[in-house]
Amino acid sequence: MRGHDEETGEFFSPSRSAQRRAALDVLELGEVLVALTATQLGKLPIPDELLPHIRDTQRMSSHGARKRQLAFLAKQMRKLDDAQLDAIRDAMSKDGEAARRDTAMLHRAEVLREALLGDDGDAAMTDLLAQHPQADRQKLRQLVRNTFDERKHNKPPRAFRELFRELRDVLAGGEASADADDGDEDSHD
Repeated sequence: MRGHDEETGEFFSPSRSAQRRAALDVLELGEVLVALTATQLGKLPIPDELLPHIRDTQRMSSHGARKRQLAFLAKQMRKLDDAQLDAIRDAMSKDGEAARRDTAMLHRAEVLREALLGDDGDAAMTDLLAQHPQADRQKLRQLVRNTFDERKHNKPPRAFRELFRELRDVLAGGEASADADDGDEDSHD
């Protein structure tokens, strides 16, 4: 029985129907996680204690056994904080914040690549290296030269693509270190 406050009339806890809906939402999330590949799972912020349960469920071939294992997985997932479950849902969502950040980073890498290959490529390289001192200056300059050479000789855009990947990695490394710096500042307060 839920019980309610005598003075305000508010209930102390969610109704059984609300609890059941929340449990079914977690079960659906578990079904989606089990359907993902190992690579896709690696990109999600899944706690380490859940991964063995997900793998066990993926290995089950018998319908009844798989259903029981999925129920057990959902039970383990309900032990997580709501924030952790929301982070997993957000990472899986195409409209989520994580997807928007990734898309924005890809666009920045593309704009940066075009700036490096443009008329004022030296200034763009200087700005990039000033903002991201961890970047490999020699590798970036070599990739830019190779891209120009590919264009000159009408070769396939191998270095052009590799330059994009390198810029994406540099930008991702810069964001990760910026996030770590923000976390360090919070810990000093």
